[in-house]
This record gives sequence, C-alpha cells and structure tokens, in this order.
Amino acid sequence: MGNAERDDQRPLRIGAAGLGRAFSLMLPTFRRHPLARIVAGADPRPEARQLFADDFDARAYATVEDLCADAEVEAVYISTPHHLHAEQARMAASRGKHILVEKPMALSTSECLSMITAARAAGVHLIVGHSHSFDAPIARARALVASGAYGPLRMVSALNFTDFLYRPRRPEELDTLKGGGVIFNQAPHQVDILRLLGGGRLASVRACAGSWDQARPTQGAYSAFFTFENGCCASLTYSGYAHFDSDEFCGSRDELGDAKDPTSYGHARKALAGAAASDEELALKASRNYGGPRYAERLRLAPPGHQHFGFVLASCEKADLRPGPTGVTIYGDQSVMFEACPVSDIPRREVIDELHQAVVCGRPPVHDGEWGLATMEACLAILTSSKQGREIQLEHQIGLRDE
Repeated sequence: MGNAERDDQRPLRIGAAGLGRAFSLMLPTFRRHPLARIVAGADPRPEARQLFADDFDARAYATVEDLCADAEVEAVYISTPHHLHAEQARMAASRGKHILVEKPMALSTSECLSMITAARAAGVHLIVGHSHSFDAPIARARALVASGAYGPLRMVSALNFTDFLYRPRRPEELDTLKGGGVIFNQAPHQVDILRLLGGGRLASVRACAGSWDQARPTQGAYSAFFTFENGCCASLTYSGYAHFDSDEFCGSRDELGDAKDPTSYGHARKALAGAAASDEELALKASRNYGGPRYAERLRLAPPGHQHFGFVLASCEKADLRPGPTGVTIYGDQSVMFEACPVSDIPRREVIDELHQAVVCGRPPVHDGEWGLATMEACLAILTSSKQGREIQLEHQIGLRDE
C-alpha cells in the first residue's frame, strides 16, 4: 500500500506543444504544481525554445511531431493555434501520449469526434482545459446545486464584457473560419460553466452574434438563450468590444484574480492604435509572447482571488447562488450567506489535478473528450443559430459522470 500511495503522488511528465499566450498563462501552474514536471516543449520560434530550455532545463523541439516522439513525455499539453488542435491531438494519441488540449477543443464536431476516436483507440486520456469551469467557486456552486438544499436549479444568468477583441492578434485570430473571434475563444468558458452548473445536458440554443468592427472582421459579441433537457434555462452574454468592463461586478478583479488598476481603462485600444498596420500588430503580439523581448512572467506568491469569467448567477427555487473571485454568495429566502473558497498558491491547479488523477490514479475525468465535444457543439450552435435565425437542437450532450 505504501508503494502504491507513493506512486499515486509521482509527478506526471508533460510535454508542452506551443509556447505562446496560453502556455504563459499555465506556466505558473507548471512551475509550482508538485504533480507536474515539464520535460519537453515545442515551438517554431527559436527565441521561445531558448527561453523554455533555460526555464525548465528541458528539451525544446521545433515541431510537435518531434515532441510526440520523445519517449519521456507521458502527456502532451496542446496550446497551439486552434486549427491545429485536432491533428496534433491525433498525432499525440498515435504515439501513446495522454492529451490535455486547450479550449477550443477543435473547430468542428467532426474534428472533436476524430480526437475522441483516436484517444480511445490508443487507450489514452483526452482532457479539454483550461476553462473556467475548473474554478473552485464554480465547483462549489455546482456542489450546492447538486446537494438539493436550495431546490432544483431553474435558471442561469451569465455575462462578461471585456477588451478581448482589441488585444494584439495574429491574422487567423480574427478569422472565424480559422477559429478566431469570441465564440471559439471565449464562449467555451461560459458554456462550460453553464453546463457544469446545470449538470451538462443542454437541449437547444437560440442566439445572435455580432461582428461590428470592419477592422476586426470576426464575431466580437454574442447573446444566447439555452434550454436544458430538464427544463432549466440560461442566458449568456459576452462582448469583447472594450467598452464596459464587467469586472466591476467581480470586485474589480481581472480574469486571473488580480486587482485591476483603475487607471487602465482603454489600454487595449490605445496600445493597438500604436500598431496601425497588421505587421506592426503581429510584431507587438510577438514581442509580448513567451520568449519575446517584452515578455514578462506574472510573478506572485498567490493571487488575491480566484480566476473567474465574469458575472454568474445560478437561480434555484430557494436561493440564488453567485460564484465570484473569493467564494460563493447565497441569497436565500431570509438572509444572505457567504461561503469563502480558499485560494491556492498554485493557479489553475485543478487542471493538473484532474489530468494527474486520470493518468496516474485511473479516475475518470470530468472534462474528457465527450464533455469537450458537448461544449463545442453548443458553441458552434451559437454561430449556426445566429446565421440561420432559428433555434438549434443539440445532439451530443452528456451529463456529469460523477453524479
């Protein structure tokens, strides 16, 4: 038993495919989590490979194919451009590697299904994350819903207003067909939260999406109305047009849990205005990326709050539950209560916990390939509903496996 217990605590050997923005957000997790050990990385940029080799004393490859051939790598973390996810997940599975793929899982349901099929055939785990449904206050709100203490869940309301569309972008990030825009980049967070709170099984969606800036020719906003199979309903609203900032509703903490600088309003548009040409914008993004001359790792002992994705309210028959950056507020019939959620000194530790428990301990993950497929089906349905002007019925939905 002692040896088994020690083996359950051995670090998982991870190879990072793609050393860009998503990787830099996971980097503090990889540095601090005792159950994760980065042993290799891949990126076409030599400056990123050099910094990676220095940071982790690990092997750095120019291609994901070479990374997947590394015998020491047990699991591949895929954070490459979105249109590459499906092909690289299949490649990793073919080499017997477990897979942690960033959202969006892929750009179509057929691609998602091909990833699931490849993982099953190889006998490896496929997990989709990071999404904000991993956040501890969201998980606690789900536990309160599932307890039945406040009656059935009847409605979920969520909104988030950010500056997403005006952060420096590569051309494909502004091309919907290549996975650009807020529906591929941001909707997976909101939909994952919604599905977790409601138990997973959505039934339909009616939505409108907006593309309001010809200089940023992709969807920058959407509003969607979902129904669950059990009759619960939900409204989701997102805007990345850099006007109102809904972090005002979240204690003025940003998405990563840090206190916001009140003088920073408009900084995204101002910075972009200084890079008027597309090549200048690309250079600006590259300079801030991992390995770039203006790259700076966010260093802190612990964030002041949990990461979050805007305002969320879960309405049960006997209470409204509001998860936030510090815990869950419960608005009951007679009183308001607050349940604090302690903040870990390892950001996004839940992602590695779930991956490690699946690979090393054999525990089925929540955010597996089928879960990711169901989330992407709902996101893609937002686009289809907006384009066709009708309600879309969903076919690939699943419930929470541990309930």
